[in-house]
Amino acid sequence: MTGLEMATGLDAWVAHGAEITAAEEAERARMRGMRFDTIAVHGIYSAEAALAHQGSLIEPAYLSPAQHFADSDHLEAALGYLMPAWGYTRIANPTLHYLEETLALLEAYGTGIVASAVVTGSGMAAVDMAVTPLLADDGTGRRPSVVVGAKCYGGTFQLFRERFARERGVDVRWVREPLDTAEWARLVDGSTRLLYGEMPSNPSLSVLDVPAVSRIAHDAGVPLVVDATVATPALLRPLGLGADIVVHSVSKSIAASGLAIAGAVVARRGIVSRWGSDEMRDDFALHVKLLPMRDHGPALSPFNALMALTDLRTLRGRMDAWSRSAGRVAAFLEAHPAVERVHYPGLASDPGHGVAARDMWLADGADGEGEPANRFGHLLAFTVRGGQPAARRVLDGLRLVRRATDLGRVKSVATIPSISTHQQQGEEGRAIADVPPRLIRLSVGAEHPGDVEDDLAAALARA
Repeated sequence: MTGLEMATGLDAWVAHGAEITAAEEAERARMRGMRFDTIAVHGIYSAEAALAHQGSLIEPAYLSPAQHFADSDHLEAALGYLMPAWGYTRIANPTLHYLEETLALLEAYGTGIVASAVVTGSGMAAVDMAVTPLLADDGTGRRPSVVVGAKCYGGTFQLFRERFARERGVDVRWVREPLDTAEWARLVDGSTRLLYGEMPSNPSLSVLDVPAVSRIAHDAGVPLVVDATVATPALLRPLGLGADIVVHSVSKSIAASGLAIAGAVVARRGIVSRWGSDEMRDDFALHVKLLPMRDHGPALSPFNALMALTDLRTLRGRMDAWSRSAGRVAAFLEAHPAVERVHYPGLASDPGHGVAARDMWLADGADGEGEPANRFGHLLAFTVRGGQPAARRVLDGLRLVRRATDLGRVKSVATIPSISTHQQQGEEGRAIADVPPRLIRLSVGAEHPGDVEDDLAAALARA
């Protein structure tokens, strides 16, 4: 008989839930001893879990919005969070659970840290859910502040400036140069709830010194939140460098096929925060999942979770190959007479190269056995001589590289951020974020880099 058939009474269901929890924790512990690629392929979907799902080799997609319960005691235990269950997909779902567990293991890989994760309907939902719980009213009437790296994705800039600052009255303080740790420290005071930055940033590829900024945050008793979408856990694991919370637009590099939109919040157990409940600090991701997300409702589709999980299995190899291609393309662009400047942390000329070379390493090395190998990601940006008219001509001249606002895809894509991803910031906002009108952002995909270079050369001839 199954556990569902044997359990009777509320206490029995709670005890059955404890057995489920213990079995999953044992599987997590076992998987922590595996290498990065093995974790990405299996997560915690064990052979036993497969047999419990009628032998399905791949994690099944639970498309039903709701769970059926064996009896009223089972219902009460599940909805009271007294045992593992999924109840309703707005709160939890088995397919989402497998993606969350895999992401948590990968973000903590090689760090000795225990982490947990919650996935969301988009990357922006992840940013919102990582920040909103930390801004709740503390009863003092004091206006909360946040310190944010201004060199960030346009949607993130708008979230902080429009939704948090203008609509909710949060004091948003911008750090114009994220590598300037003195600027971070100067903007922190007793009202500060969190520090937030991207590593590397989109679109300027600015670098964040995560260990230094995390020390500033922790000295103030607040968490550091890092958006590591561009790097992914294959190249950078901010939790191991001192960050408390990591956010991803899973839609990008992780779900590289371009068939799903999703986000993720991954947090270490026991975040630093002088504000909030003990439960929130102990397991921030679970707190977000069971409470704020339950009420705000930014749930991820189970089908999209399965698409992301499928792509996630090959993450390390993809980020290795695409980083090498991007490095080659960046060097090609740096030598081109029509290019004014290339932004790519892998170039020795980049201001953030030293910090990036210290912190960005391919998990398990190029040989998969631990030989250290720096990798700097697939995203780069460059400015074109001749201003935005020339940049438009170059963008319009691309034939192989697609014109799109996406990134981290199997196909190379390019855009001019000032007229697309950062358009709604306005000139003042773009000046704060250092997004000039002649900047082209390029995400290098799986094509042969020589063909990408040929396409860029033909387009640059139009500048």
